[in-house]
Parts: sequence; C-alpha cells; structure tokens
Amino acid sequence: MATSVKGKSAIVTGAGSESLHVAYTWSAGINLSFARLLLENGCNVLIADLALRPEAQAVVDKYSAESSSSPRAVFQKTDVRDWLQLERMFKVAEEEFGEVDIVCPGAGVYEPHWSNFWRPPGSPESQDSPSGGRYALLDINLTHPIRTTQLAISHFLQHRKSSKTRKHIVHISSIAGQNPALACPIYVATKHAINGLVRSLAKLDAQVGIRVTAVAPGVIKTPLWTEHPEKIKIINEAVDQWVTPDEVAEVMLALVQQDEVSEIIGDKNRQGKVFPVEGGTILEVSKTVRSVSAFNDPGPGQRAGNTVTDMKLLEDEVFELLSQDGWGKTKL
Repeated sequence: MATSVKGKSAIVTGAGSESLHVAYTWSAGINLSFARLLLENGCNVLIADLALRPEAQAVVDKYSAESSSSPRAVFQKTDVRDWLQLERMFKVAEEEFGEVDIVCPGAGVYEPHWSNFWRPPGSPESQDSPSGGRYALLDINLTHPIRTTQLAISHFLQHRKSSKTRKHIVHISSIAGQNPALACPIYVATKHAINGLVRSLAKLDAQVGIRVTAVAPGVIKTPLWTEHPEKIKIINEAVDQWVTPDEVAEVMLALVQQDEVSEIIGDKNRQGKVFPVEGGTILEVSKTVRSVSAFNDPGPGQRAGNTVTDMKLLEDEVFELLSQDGWGKTKL
C-alpha cells in the first residue's frame, strides 16, 4: 500500500550543501535531492544547514511562501553539532508547518583531514582539540542523528492524538556500515552504528507508528567526493561507476511511501524479489537496490556503484603517517 507525502512536512539536515571551511562539506548532494523530491511531490520541507549553496538556494526560492502557496521550503541555519540548534529546528518547523511527518538527519562527512583517525588531535591538520574530549566527525555523523532521532520521536508522540498517520525517520548509512576501511575507521564506525541504531528502533513501527529506516549508498557523486582532492584521487571514472544523489533520493522516497520494494538487479528494467519495507529496513543503493540483512548478509560486494579503484593510495598515506616519529603523541 502506497502512502503519498503530499500535504505532509519534513525536516532534512545537510541539504544546504554549504562548507564550514575549506576542508569541510556536508554530504548534501543526497539530502538536497531528497528535499527537492519531497517538494516536487507536495511535501513541505525545512532545510537545516549552515548555509545554502546556489543550487539549494534555488530550491528554497522556488518553493518560498512568496512564489508558491504549497508546498513550501524553509531554510533554518543550523550547526548540527549544537543540540540547542537541533531543538530550534523542530520549533521552527512546528511554527511553519504545524506538524512534522518525516525527519532525515542526513548531514555527514567522510573522514576529512580535520577530524580524522590517522591525523589525531594535536596533528597539524586536525581541528579536534587534544583537550576537547570529542571528535567533530562523531558529533556530525553519529551524535547528531541520535539526538535528532530522539527529538523526532518526542515530536511525533506529542502529535500522536491529532494524527494517526505513520511517521518516518530516514537515516543515511553507507556500504561502509558493512565493509571495513583502513583509511577511514571513524567514518566506518559511525555507519556501523547507524545500522545498529536503525535496527534497534525497528519495533517502534508496529507499536507507535514510527518507522525508522535507512539507505546505505555506495559511491555517490556529491561534493563530499568531487570537491575533495584527497578523496577524488581514488576514483577511476573509466572503471568505477557513480551512483547519483537522485537515485538515492528515489529509494528514500520509497521508504516513506511504500510498504514493499522490488529489488532492482543490474538495471531498472530487471526486477528481483519483493521485500517488505518496515521498521529497521536498510536498503543498499548502488547500481542495484537490495535489502541489507542483519545476519548472514553477503555484503555489498563488487557491485557497480560500490567500488573505488585506488583505495590503496589512501592506505599508503596511512602507513606513511605512521612511519613518522611521534605519531599520535600530544603535548599536555
């Protein structure tokens, strides 16, 4: 049974695609595509990010109150590492839309040099303070989705009496939630954790009508890759295939609107088995779409859209860093 998003409202973090500084970019290609797709299907969207790049500003302008009565897009400046700002985005969404039906805590980064396992606090490139007691990468990729999920559940429960429709929280995991990767161990840890969070909240679907799901993309052509020379060098575009943000957004919309999805094999004209969409569902999105099982899953494998040719380049950098005298030693 399909349920339309028309007339509903959503919060999407990270859809502004704005840089915090020269080495930092929200993983906003997917989030912006999802926000745009929701709007195209009649759903109001609050975009929460640090600022808007031109492509995101164009979406907000197109669906502003001045240009369109419904649906509407609203931008709320938000640093997702700040819990008070996360609370504020829900308050603004309530003021603008009255009620929120869909939440996507999508902001994330791919182990940048400024918050990186192999460039620990105290290293020249690290922005994590040796005395700070936290990693920015964990704050963005894991703590922010956890806290946003708590706030979303609280909001949904408060409106439960006035609305009987199912509510949705859609997380962005990754094939890194199954695979190891020496070059980016904190990133991998956050995506394994997102998978565990989503599966742990599965029973909310049947009990209180809150469906928590996730997509697990492969290699997506977003600014997270294309604007970072330290990452893009491992891609060989003659061999490796990109998955587009729009392809991921379509699967995210299916998680919200559908109770079952046909597994896509190879291309969109070849359909495989049909599997249910329910709380705890995680859909891998490469050039195929499949459901990821909690146990005995075969893993992402070498499917098109899941591979990078030159990961060894980043691994060689790791061992070069470890060969330097005093790696990881901080001055107290």
